[in-house]
Amino acid sequence: MILYIKNMVCIRCKTVVKDELAKLGFHYTSVELGEVEVIEEISVEQHEQIKKALLRSGLELMDDKKSILIQKIKNVIIELVHYSEEPLTINFSEYLSRKLHYDYTYLANLFSEVQGTTIEKFLIAHKIEKVKELLVYNELNLTEIAHRMHYSGVAHLSAQFKKVTGLTPSHFKQLKNKRRSMLDEL
Repeated sequence: MILYIKNMVCIRCKTVVKDELAKLGFHYTSVELGEVEVIEEISVEQHEQIKKALLRSGLELMDDKKSILIQKIKNVIIELVHYSEEPLTINFSEYLSRKLHYDYTYLANLFSEVQGTTIEKFLIAHKIEKVKELLVYNELNLTEIAHRMHYSGVAHLSAQFKKVTGLTPSHFKQLKNKRRSMLDEL
């Protein structure tokens, strides 16, 4: 049985879910961002137990098909931006369509309708958040960051960064209190 979980956006979240399922005596075959495959069939009472356990950690069990699909879109973006270093060999809309087995226009319209923003803006927000992280770490220069984040160049990265944050990457790097956002708040 597959369970879909909202706000499950990081490696730590996977650990929390595994721990909560173990405490409740459930076994799983896989735990990925946003979804868990549980071996057992789950009764209504057990579903409520899991729901309550996850809520204590800020995670939410989802049942609505549209909400599940929206979360899958978010998880694909988070996985791609924050946990993958492989460049896409196809454009993002094609990648998302293939990954989720839906027409991109349908996904884009559903996402915009439910989230009040576009998939593109959500993707850009995550890319900029990752750029902030890389700037704070101070291990890569701007050219290396642009390359790693698959921008056409430093000028493109800088323009998009300024449009989203109101700051240039250099100015952001100089700030003492570097303001970063939690992934589930984007």
